[in-house]
Amino acid sequence: MKTAADAPRTFGSRAFDAVRTLTPGYFALTMASGIISVGLELEGFQAFSAVLLVVCVASYAVILVLSLVRLARFPAEMRRDFLDPARAFGFFTFIAGTNVLGVRLGMAGWQGTTAALLAVAVLAWVLLGYVVPWTAVLGREERPVVKDANGTWFIWCVASQSVAVAAASIEPLAAAEWRAALALVAVVSWSVGLILYAAVGIFVSLRLMTYPIRPEDLRPQYFVAMGALAISVLAGARIVEMAGAPMVDATRGLVAGSSVVFWSFASWLFPVLLAAGWWRHIIHRVPLSYEPGLWSVIFPLGMYAVAGIYLGRADHLPLVAAIGRAELWVAVAAFLATFAGMLWHLWTTLVRPPR
Repeated sequence: MKTAADAPRTFGSRAFDAVRTLTPGYFALTMASGIISVGLELEGFQAFSAVLLVVCVASYAVILVLSLVRLARFPAEMRRDFLDPARAFGFFTFIAGTNVLGVRLGMAGWQGTTAALLAVAVLAWVLLGYVVPWTAVLGREERPVVKDANGTWFIWCVASQSVAVAAASIEPLAAAEWRAALALVAVVSWSVGLILYAAVGIFVSLRLMTYPIRPEDLRPQYFVAMGALAISVLAGARIVEMAGAPMVDATRGLVAGSSVVFWSFASWLFPVLLAAGWWRHIIHRVPLSYEPGLWSVIFPLGMYAVAGIYLGRADHLPLVAAIGRAELWVAVAAFLATFAGMLWHLWTTLVRPPR
């Protein structure tokens, strides 16, 4: 005799559950499509770049609506995410996704939209920058805290650097009375991002050295460690290109030199992260299947490419620019594979699940 649990679930019920369990870090899809679109635009592939811009805009709108629905219908699940160190830092992808989209629209001539999205991102950056670390880490009674450190924490740094990139991108085109303020925002958020990277790097390193490392623990989000460095490079390159402002003039040499150092360390991290993936999937045979966290791999790949292109142009380093251009196509291939995996995942779990 069949029970209610055995009855086939409707599309509405499956969609309902999908919204309820939506991961806070899904804006990484917007980040990945947006930054690769930026790279393709820089290299002159306007048509391909426009397609990814459509993906970027559509994903941002859909995930934002779903997140607001989740907040209204499932506040308990949303609150649980804020209290979970493994998921809470994913909320920072909203800030980074907003700024990546804004920067790409600015390249298309929509500087006013870039400024509006930057204002939203700065507000969210200030709010979440204090709320998330407290709810997920500092405010918890459970100790030690370091045992919960993981790769998603680096998204905090990415969000800060994305503010710097967006502010620096519109500063040269802004009215004279706004340039000093935008320069201040760019330099301050860039500096904060670097300090946060150092702090998170210490916490994650202590976690890896103090507690056993299981193959299941090395999730794709650890690639954000490289992406956070790459976006720091991009932010530095954009700050160097900004028009004259007291804050920029005082730090231009430091920012330019530091960006080269960060690009070098990001390049060094690349083989380390690939080796970790090999250890997880090849040696320990953890299945490689689609999960939302994979977008946290695609974004660093695209960001490393764009950072290399920008740094090579800003500091006159043709070899760095050439590496960035080659890496861009690696990011494109990885994006297409992951996007296909996402569509198949949605088809088999949401539209036509197995009977």
